[in-house]
Amino acid sequence: MATASISLIREQTERLRPPRALWVPFALGRPLGSSEDPAFQTDVIRAALAMLSTSTEPTIEDYPLEAPDEAGPEQWACPLNLGPSEQDTLTGRLLAEVARLRPWSVETRRARGRTLFGVSGAGPDQVDEVARALGEIAESGNMTTPPESEIEWAFGMPLLIRHLADDVRTFYHEAIAAQPGSGAPNHAALSAWIFGGTAFGDVLTAIAEHLSSMGDDPQALLVRGLLIPEGHFHGGSAFAPGRPRQDVQARP
Repeated sequence: MATASISLIREQTERLRPPRALWVPFALGRPLGSSEDPAFQTDVIRAALAMLSTSTEPTIEDYPLEAPDEAGPEQWACPLNLGPSEQDTLTGRLLAEVARLRPWSVETRRARGRTLFGVSGAGPDQVDEVARALGEIAESGNMTTPPESEIEWAFGMPLLIRHLADDVRTFYHEAIAAQPGSGAPNHAALSAWIFGGTAFGDVLTAIAEHLSSMGDDPQALLVRGLLIPEGHFHGGSAFAPGRPRQDVQARP
């Protein structure tokens, strides 16, 4: 059976070598682009299906358009000032940040009637427990033993780290969605904000450094790449083992 897929992480797709993959420059979790633009989503699907008749060997094609109706780093600035924290540990700073964002995240969940939080195995109201677990991993450097918790984690280590981070990132995104102002930020704008001075960004960076200390362990490198967006790990790709993006040979 002929198949075609949509890829959000090109490096991972290059390793897997599926028969046909359409790489899209969209945020993780948005393989079809903007959620409120069905015409754009249809175009992405058609581009992927078109590969069934044009590709006869393992191929990765680039989708040429950015997702519309989202503000980039030059147009968007977070309207919420998290301010300095009196906490002096990564876990304490992260929990203080979560507390400031909680009312806004609650508002988004109320308006939408749902939440995407919970892939780690946590319940919708257990963001503090998830954030504490992620902070403890960053501080301890323990990449093999799951954090102690009343939560029954849905994954083992180190893959659990990726899903803990996804849950906290979802919480932050939901909080931003409730902020006033026109235009939702795109993936690049959100990443620039998170890694430009939030405690969450500092926690993820600390964990990425711990994963780097595991050498060429493929699972550690995969998790590291999923934690840090392109350009935010020493200025390059978190997937490349010790190589910044600008040093990687250009793809044909």
